[in-house]
Amino acid sequence: MNNRDVVIVSGTRTPFAKAKKDLKDVHPSELGKICLKRVIDLVSLDKEDVDEVIVGNTANPSEAANISRVIALRAGLPESVSAYTVHRNCASGLQSVANGFDKIKTGLANTVVVGGVENMSSMPLLFSKELASFVEILFSKSKNKLNTLMKFRPRYLKPRIAIMEGLTDPFCGLNMGETAQLLAREFNITRKEQDNFALRSHKKATQAISNGVFDKEITPVFVGPEYDSVVDKDIGPRHEQTYEALAKLKPFFDKRYGDVTVGNSCPITDGAAMLLLMSYEKATSLGLKPIAKIRGYSFCGLSPQRMGLGPVYSTYKLLKQKNLKLSDIDSIELNEAFAAQVLACLRAFDCDKFAKSHLGLESKLGEVDLDKLNPNGGAIALGHPVGATGSRLVLTLANRLKPEELGLATLCIGGGQGGAMILEGI
Repeated sequence: MNNRDVVIVSGTRTPFAKAKKDLKDVHPSELGKICLKRVIDLVSLDKEDVDEVIVGNTANPSEAANISRVIALRAGLPESVSAYTVHRNCASGLQSVANGFDKIKTGLANTVVVGGVENMSSMPLLFSKELASFVEILFSKSKNKLNTLMKFRPRYLKPRIAIMEGLTDPFCGLNMGETAQLLAREFNITRKEQDNFALRSHKKATQAISNGVFDKEITPVFVGPEYDSVVDKDIGPRHEQTYEALAKLKPFFDKRYGDVTVGNSCPITDGAAMLLLMSYEKATSLGLKPIAKIRGYSFCGLSPQRMGLGPVYSTYKLLKQKNLKLSDIDSIELNEAFAAQVLACLRAFDCDKFAKSHLGLESKLGEVDLDKLNPNGGAIALGHPVGATGSRLVLTLANRLKPEELGLATLCIGGGQGGAMILEGI
């Protein structure tokens, strides 16, 4: 190990809960605070030793515009510790880890807390432009308020749904589900394949929960007016899920010809995840045993219409950078935004034609061993709190790796991008 190698020394996450469920009233800064305090307490770190806090978030709550700073101060870090928020859509949590890696690798910091938070339940309804103008005039000093009232129309009350606008690409005009539907057609992925993959995710996640796999990475959250109720398990995975129930669901994004449903897509979710990164030299000086080493990362761009293939492009870029093959990877966390999207990635990884036409390779990257892929389930069951997912993938992967094993965390990114990170077990 090199002194400037970047290692993960602790990590935690809240339970992930489907939107409008148990975490709906917990502010994202509170979710982040809980996790930040925990990663520090896990290794008994002096708060003065933290150099920076970097948090991924997409909703950007108005009352906590730089939510990373709010989280840091609420967690009791010294005012001298700087903090900033990053936004890269679905990969915001992975971007925070990448930024922390860079800070430490280049010697600008020794200890950085990174992570992501999202309370998707609290994403707002927005005024229409007409209603906003109407309200502005009504509360102004204008003497023509009666005339303004007379011009009011009921259609002004129709809200703009922030989450739907955020999940729709402004360039291709498709929402994320529609891009998954496009990939399903392009790669001839059937409804049966999608529903079976979704069922796999629920079965693996519920088995992992039953076996206590996630217990070491989850910090419970107390909820309710009197904080008298505790959430300590993910709320999303369904023990009773069956293929027959999934098959009954109607297409959601293309109601006439589609096969992408709410059952084979990830749910809207609330949650947070945090990691404590250090230089190997710093961790050694404090007598800490790292969980894993970060070998490197990559981000890439591609067509917004085919954003779901981002993991293929970013993984290829990273493997090339590190002179590795896909077969060298022992474990993979690939975010399950949609079953169709994951299955499309698996086919693209294993396709000579795709490799030649899109990656400039002579042959395919290789087949992904399903035993290595999301062995404890993925976002279809666990959920996808957009700003936090990238950090959750890294945390879950790090906890699973054995010494010298290599792990890949990768995900697609709304807007036509992909992100990937390689870890090494210690």
